[in-house]
Amino acid sequence: MFLRPLIALTLLAAGLAAQDPAAAAPPTAAPQANGYTLDPGTKVPLNLINSISTKHSQEGDRVYLETVFPVLANGRIVIPVGSWVAGTVTEVKKPGRVKGRGELYIRFDTLTLPNGVTRDLRSRMDTMDASSTGELDRSEGKVKSEGNKAGDVRTVAETTGAGASVGAIAGNAAGHGALGLGLGAAAGAAGGLIYVLASRGPDAVIAKGSTVEMVLDRLIFFDENDVNFTNAPPRQQPLAGTADKGGIQ
Repeated sequence: MFLRPLIALTLLAAGLAAQDPAAAAPPTAAPQANGYTLDPGTKVPLNLINSISTKHSQEGDRVYLETVFPVLANGRIVIPVGSWVAGTVTEVKKPGRVKGRGELYIRFDTLTLPNGVTRDLRSRMDTMDASSTGELDRSEGKVKSEGNKAGDVRTVAETTGAGASVGAIAGNAAGHGALGLGLGAAAGAAGGLIYVLASRGPDAVIAKGSTVEMVLDRLIFFDENDVNFTNAPPRQQPLAGTADKGGIQ
C-alpha cells in the first residue's frame, strides 16, 4: 500500500536529476593556463653591442643588444641572460649651430631567446647608464644631446683673452698699448664668436657596452615549450679584442 508512492517519488527524483546536468555531473575545476606572462611595463636590462650616435647613425640603421640579467615570471626564468634584442634607429636629428640639440630615437623590434623562440616587440628605452652622453626622455624613449652654452662662453672668453694679449704686445711695440689691447680683445672675441657659430653642438652618443633598459609595451606570453632551454646551443663568448668596425660612433 505504501510501496507505490515510494516508488513514484524515487522515479520523480531520478527524472529531475536527469534533466539538470549540473546535478548529474560533479563540478569540474577551471582550466589553468599552461604558460608564463610578462605584462606591459616589464623592464629588461640590455647591453648594447654596436654604438649609435647622432653623428654617424642614420634612420633605418639596425641596433643589436643582449640581455644581461634574467627576467622571471611566476618564479621561472623566461628571458635568460644572453637573449638577443634587435632594434632600429627610427629618427636622427643632428645638433644645430648655436641652438638646437641632437635627437636620437631607438625602437626595439624583436626578442630572440637562446633556443630560437622569437617575439615581436614595439618597445622603447627606459633608462641608460652614465657612460652615454645625452639626456633620455623616458616618455618617448628619445635621447637628446647635451647643451654646450658653458663651452661656447668659455671659447669666446679664451679667444678674447688671447686676442687682448697679442694686441697689447703689438700696441706696446707701436707705442699705443691701450689701443692695441682693445683692438686685440675685440678681434679675439669676434674670432671666438665665429668659431661658435660655425660649430655644431655636442652629439648624443650611446656607446658600445652601455647598459640600457627596455620597457615592454605589450603583453608577452610563453608556453612551457618556449621556455625550455635544455637543448639551447651554448652561448658564444665574443673574441678577445673584437671591436666595432666603426669604433665609438
